[in-house]
Amino acid sequence: MQLVHRQASRLVLLISCLMYFVFYIDRVNISTAAPVMQQDLGLTATELGIAFSAFAYPYAFFQIAGGWFGDRLGPRKGLFICSLIVAVSTIWTGIAGGLLSLFLARLALGIGEGPAFPTATRALSSWMRPDQRGWAQGITHAFSRLGNAISPPLIAALIVAFSWRVSFFVLGAASLVWSLLWWLYFRDDPRDHPQITNEELEGLPPANVAAARKSIPWGPLFMRILPVTLTDFCYGWILWLYLNWLPSFFLHEYNLKIKASALFAAGVFFAGVVGDTVGGLLSDRILKKTGDVGKARITVIVLGFLGSFCCMLPIVFIHDLNMVALFLSGAFFFSELIVAPIWATPMDIAPEFSGAASGFMNFGFGMAGIISPVVFGYAIDLSGRWDVPFIGSLAMLLIGAVLALRMRPGERFVAPQSAPQVAKNTAVT
Repeated sequence: MQLVHRQASRLVLLISCLMYFVFYIDRVNISTAAPVMQQDLGLTATELGIAFSAFAYPYAFFQIAGGWFGDRLGPRKGLFICSLIVAVSTIWTGIAGGLLSLFLARLALGIGEGPAFPTATRALSSWMRPDQRGWAQGITHAFSRLGNAISPPLIAALIVAFSWRVSFFVLGAASLVWSLLWWLYFRDDPRDHPQITNEELEGLPPANVAAARKSIPWGPLFMRILPVTLTDFCYGWILWLYLNWLPSFFLHEYNLKIKASALFAAGVFFAGVVGDTVGGLLSDRILKKTGDVGKARITVIVLGFLGSFCCMLPIVFIHDLNMVALFLSGAFFFSELIVAPIWATPMDIAPEFSGAASGFMNFGFGMAGIISPVVFGYAIDLSGRWDVPFIGSLAMLLIGAVLALRMRPGERFVAPQSAPQVAKNTAVT
């Protein structure tokens, strides 16, 4: 009976999870296909890095515009449009004939995915109670890491059975199916959903539909979220490293075939699935136990950065394939502890403007995606070593741990025209 009573909210969360799953496969499929594409299209590692970074340019800048897009247009229309763009751009990638067309296809994918996660955060802020936000962000991002994990063997199998081009056609079709499912089931206000129950509505925040029409205080909101943005940049630097280069690292550094390198990469990514889930559960558990939003978010984020540093450090000294894979899995697990609490933080700080706030935050992630692939590709071409990007990223983990201490998720942002700028945040709002 409990499952029936909460059927609508559970299904909304499940459909959101499927979006993260499909969109992340669309995002990272190129990393598995990259060795074959690189040879087929005649690209250098630097040119491949440029193609990787193309996604991140619009992805970064559409975080801010996309947050506004989600707040103003609403998650139902917003994510429907995003998914259509993602589908078309994924299919376009499959017909790319060189660097320019590949760059443009990845650019279009960034336009589609850029507004998606801030808009999804806006949707979850309406459908989830404050003490469920860590769990909701954790499980949705766990599905994105599940997409990461499944993508290497899935894409490798499609490439071996058909071609790298067919793999992109199949995934583009999956995005089209999701867009239809979202449009048919989701409603911006849970109170408008035909299957919602009073039990599910209990404890939900007031409807944000009217709030979406308020003028967003861009300057003050940006300054308030800036420490979160910088922290997310450090996390993004590490995640882009895994997403873009991990399969190629196993393939080139250890001379593995594409299927074997895909399986090793999948094993590392599965550790991230666990990390995302544990991070959300741990953050919410601390919040329920202490009532302290700041402690619930910051403690887990700092643990993630420092734990990832400790696991990645041995890679400098160890070159055994199995041990390196084990340590990389541990490093990825800890880095993924960061995801749920850092995505819950904009919802804690500015629930009224959660789309724009999370867009500001994820702008840092997007900027890391612009810079890091080109830096990594150049470093590989210069040194001839595929482990250099991992070694060079250790400092970013320590910087992220320090920056996380300045986020102040326990202080609520209030639009300056209506009240003082900050107010004390509590566990339940």
